[in-house]
Amino acid sequence: MTRNVLAVYPGTFDPITLGHEDVVRRACHLFDHVIIAVATAYHKKTLFNLEDRIAMAREAFQDNPQVSVDRYDGLLRDFVVAKGSKAVVRGLRAVTDFDYEFQLAGMNRNLMPDVETVFLTPSGKYQFVSSTFVREIALLGGEVDKFVSPHVLARLQEKARDGVKP
Repeated sequence: MTRNVLAVYPGTFDPITLGHEDVVRRACHLFDHVIIAVATAYHKKTLFNLEDRIAMAREAFQDNPQVSVDRYDGLLRDFVVAKGSKAVVRGLRAVTDFDYEFQLAGMNRNLMPDVETVFLTPSGKYQFVSSTFVREIALLGGEVDKFVSPHVLARLQEKARDGVKP
């Protein structure tokens, strides 16, 4: 029996980091297709607009046909059901992430009883990397080349040159 199991990896990806990329690669070993679902994030003040965040994610996986990138707004449930996904991938960096992610998974189970939440941890070298830290360090003139792909680094440096403040 052939199954085509689709997973959705949601987030704001502001910006996408090597930790995010690592989680996607790990998910590709478990699922036939992974959709990076970039949230419009109306509730957050993002550094990059939605189109830029989508473009950075697409560029990171341009050579991987197993990965696609799409936008979503509203309830994640509506996006997941519309795509026919059976899994939501969430990255866990540390125990501090677990409480929030566990609550979110419980709520999602109530909203989508047929969809499983799968927690994946990034490689040890990315366990502490967060988009928030990367943005702040980059905009304050620090080096973040170990935490993001070169195309993301160029966009962060452009924001820093433009005088954007964290």
